[in-house]
Amino acid sequence: MIPLDKDLQTVKHDLEDFGNITKRILQYLPNVLSHFEEKNDYRIYSSEIAGTVKYIRPINKTLFIETENGFSDKFDELKIIFGKIKSKSPISEDEKSDIDKTLYTIQQSIGAGLDLLVNPNSARKHVGNRFEELIKIVFTEIGISNKKIVLQIPYETGEGTKIYKCENDLVLSPYKKVKSSSKSIDEHEIVVSVKTTSKDRMGKMFIDKILLEKFVKHPQKVIGIFLNDVQRKESDNISFTLVSGLFMVYSKFLTKLEGVYYLDPPPVIKKKPYSDYMKPFSELITKDLYKILSS
Repeated sequence: MIPLDKDLQTVKHDLEDFGNITKRILQYLPNVLSHFEEKNDYRIYSSEIAGTVKYIRPINKTLFIETENGFSDKFDELKIIFGKIKSKSPISEDEKSDIDKTLYTIQQSIGAGLDLLVNPNSARKHVGNRFEELIKIVFTEIGISNKKIVLQIPYETGEGTKIYKCENDLVLSPYKKVKSSSKSIDEHEIVVSVKTTSKDRMGKMFIDKILLEKFVKHPQKVIGIFLNDVQRKESDNISFTLVSGLFMVYSKFLTKLEGVYYLDPPPVIKKKPYSDYMKPFSELITKDLYKILSS
């Protein structure tokens, strides 16, 4: 078995890969975490080894499954739930909650492991990569065709035609195979932005939607999928990073997205009008996705 720090930095190809790495981290964390501060529903854990203190990202205690055994049970249930979604069987509210908790635990375990074992610059990159891989695998598990597409948009300069590469994290399709290509996006498919946080990235989704529609010359469905919008503030506090007012201004004056989904939604989404635009990730894969794909 490869060392844990290398495992965290290795591409994950299927759901079992994610289950295995999560179990490894949940075994590891109790041995190295020495203290935590609590703020609202979040815990800020620290690890002190040989006089050096390291902090891990804020953990939502209402979502995070702390024990390996507890996670193993929920992970087995998750695979059954994905099978039910694929077969279009009804999904209960408890099962929706299990989806969000289990996926959140997978991603935040990986984030915590990277915080402790890998240098910060490399950790940030791998946290994002693992999240993209995890979300892609979820769609594959529930039977939705998907593919990463880099749209090549030509533009003229004094030096001739150049290409702007518009990278789309994921394209979801109602067809057996994704029809979009590097030259065009199919109007019935959904362009997905997959990011761990909307911080510094929310505006890009709106601009990309406008740009895509200008280039492909038809309305384009675009959604955002985020892990959370919370960060540690010093050693004992948190702050929420969603600029909710700016989101509403973009939605009203630039363009409307088809939806924004979180594994750990910021508190503001419980209020109107934000609840009309932002929802838990489980709502996307159990309900909204099929409406958006068929519209």
